[in-house]
Formats: sequence, C-alpha cells, structure tokens
Amino acid sequence: MTEEKETQPQLPPTQAIARLGEKSPEGWFEYPVRAYPHHTDYAGIVWHGTYLTWMEEARVESLRAIGVNFADLVALGCDLPVVELALRYHKPMKLGTQAVVRTRMLEMDGVRLNWEYQIQSLDAQELYLTGVVTLVTVDIEKGRIMRRLPESVKDALVKLSR
Repeated sequence: MTEEKETQPQLPPTQAIARLGEKSPEGWFEYPVRAYPHHTDYAGIVWHGTYLTWMEEARVESLRAIGVNFADLVALGCDLPVVELALRYHKPMKLGTQAVVRTRMLEMDGVRLNWEYQIQSLDAQELYLTGVVTLVTVDIEKGRIMRRLPESVKDALVKLSR
C-alpha cells in the first residue's frame, strides 16, 4: 500500500509566505492571510470581526514559532484572555486581497501581555488596520488572574522581546 500524503490548500508563493514564522528586524512576526467570501459582507468588503480572528491566529502562531503551543498553556491551567483591545481601521480590505498580519509583543507587565498589530498589503504599500491588544494570564481552575506568569511561560515569552 502506498501512503497518500494529505495536502492542505496553499497560497501561491510570495515574499510574505517565505517569511512566515520569522521575526523581522523590528521583531514583527508575519502571518499571511487572504480575504475569502466568508470573510466579507455582500459588498465584498472584509467584515470588521474577521480582522480580530486573523490577529488571534497570528498571535497563536507567533507563540507556536517560539515553542509555546496554546494547548500546552491550557494543559498547564493557564489561559490568556483579552482584557483590552484598541483597533484603528485605516482602509477596507476587499474580497481576494492578500495581506500580512504583523504582530509583536510590546512588553510583559507582570501578568499583562501587550501585543501590537498591523495588517498591511504584501508590498507594505497599504495599511488596513493597526491595533494593540492586552492579555492577562488566568488560572483556569480558580478563574482568577495569576499573580505571576508560570516560569516556563515567562522564559518562553522572553524570546519574543529579543
């Protein structure tokens, strides 16, 4: 018997995809996206909530790139809910548009993690969105904000600030 390898749909090769999982010199993690019909309204404009989904995907992937799987955090009893969110929509994205979600952790302030975002065109000529999101670490079992980050999580997150 021959083994058939499962293949997932792939975006065509672009500069952004070549950089997926790498940090830019400014510390940005870059995550490519494309606006599909289910991301848009009837006019073909990307729905405002779609950007939030892409931002979370980029943040989770940036953590995974440094060896922190979100499922592992949950297994440790740690969750990272959003407690503050500020977005600025600069220009609407349209159906079929390819873009790059750029994210980086600005700082760790105790158990608060502040992340910055930009969503821009592949050639960086168009800026669609900028934002800042604040997360806190929560003990899942107790349902309370942790007093401090678990050491293993803190050690891994330090990699993002380098």
